[in-house]
Amino acid sequence: MVWSDACRFEDLALLHTGFTDCTHALDLDEKWPVRWTATWKFGRTPISSPVRDLDKVDLQPSVPVRRFTWRTDQFHRPGLEYLMATDRHHGFESHEEERLLLLSDFAAGLVEALSQPFRLRFFAGGKAIQHTPDFMLVTESGLFLIDVRPAGRIEPEDALKFAAAAETALSAGWRYGVVMGWHQHVWTNVDALSAERRPLPDVLEIQAQLRNAAAQGPLPYGELVEHCRIPAIGRAHALHLLWHRHLGVDLSVPFGDASLVRLAPQQHHRELAR
Repeated sequence: MVWSDACRFEDLALLHTGFTDCTHALDLDEKWPVRWTATWKFGRTPISSPVRDLDKVDLQPSVPVRRFTWRTDQFHRPGLEYLMATDRHHGFESHEEERLLLLSDFAAGLVEALSQPFRLRFFAGGKAIQHTPDFMLVTESGLFLIDVRPAGRIEPEDALKFAAAAETALSAGWRYGVVMGWHQHVWTNVDALSAERRPLPDVLEIQAQLRNAAAQGPLPYGELVEHCRIPAIGRAHALHLLWHRHLGVDLSVPFGDASLVRLAPQQHHRELAR
């Protein structure tokens, strides 16, 4: 089971690790952190620095190093995704990246999300190669550099770039991952919960009724909302509490009336203390 109130980002994502086989092809002599560079953009001004100095960069005022494009003949589908954690929209270049943003907002302990944060210039086989990672996630547990590439679409040249990004992240003390998909049912379940993620007035105190019922033990979702004064409204508030992790549900199976819903452990302790 994958309880939504206790899951981590890594519990939901399918992470590609095959790029580690390409590390030997990188030029990683003792001076590589100086020769490899990262270019950030602040306003209209690009600023480059050695990878060695990445921990000194102030990330917050940076903007995407590459502009998003919208054309009728392009194959990818860019857009903007609203995140609760930042209270603003963030750019993405594909449906897969859009999903990454939504799942990060739900499970990554997100503080900030930077799209296309910097352009990495590295060396492999004596040649200079460039790569722009897809996202930098600023989380409660640290910085997480991420590339997004669906399974089956990772070419050898991509794996080389991912290996370089992984070495760069390691030298800076960041986590790194290549998200190639999500565990079964995760995306559809979290997408359903996100329908009620925004602030929801609770003038009828429906949420207290849901918490009290869930505190008695895991209940099927359909039975849980029947404990509310108005079950139809209870459904909306239950989704809201599930998104914000006050309630938990198993994300590894399809969400429906039979899904077991529990009070999150930290919420359960509060109820017992009353």
